[in-house]
Amino acid sequence: MRNDISTAYLGLGSNLGDRAANLLRAVSALSGAGLRLAAISSIYETEPVDYSDQPDFLNLVVAVEAGRIDPFALLKLCLDVESRLGRLRLIPKGARTIDIDLLLVDGLIIDGASDGVALTLPHPRLHLRRFVLTPLAEIAPELRHPILGKTIKQLLDDLADSSAVNVYAG
Repeated sequence: MRNDISTAYLGLGSNLGDRAANLLRAVSALSGAGLRLAAISSIYETEPVDYSDQPDFLNLVVAVEAGRIDPFALLKLCLDVESRLGRLRLIPKGARTIDIDLLLVDGLIIDGASDGVALTLPHPRLHLRRFVLTPLAEIAPELRHPILGKTIKQLLDDLADSSAVNVYAG
């Protein structure tokens, strides 16, 4: 990787409305904001985790590249895209038109806030979620978790989460 390029991994999910179209609109919005799509996983249909009284999700992971990415600015962009696509935060972990989680940015470790935006990198539940690790392992199996030191494939292989995650047939 060149020094002037940052790579970020984003987890996207939707379980309201036209779920697949919501994901594609979000990917398009991210690309339209100047992020280069370096990789995109398959779309997976997944069971809800934490709050189960809601529809199943469609999830995917994208790798995006840009000149030096400010993680806080990227998170703000993700929140803006969510808002523009109709995301409402009515119930914590509840149903949503779109969810965009910042999973990893290069090998950065961050736990802080800037301009009213709180950010923890790597995502604090990344290593616990099959619906994130499966698509991430598809596009970056040898990527290492900067705190745990394991590859994404190793984290997936060691995972205790038994929730259903299947390639979406459309």
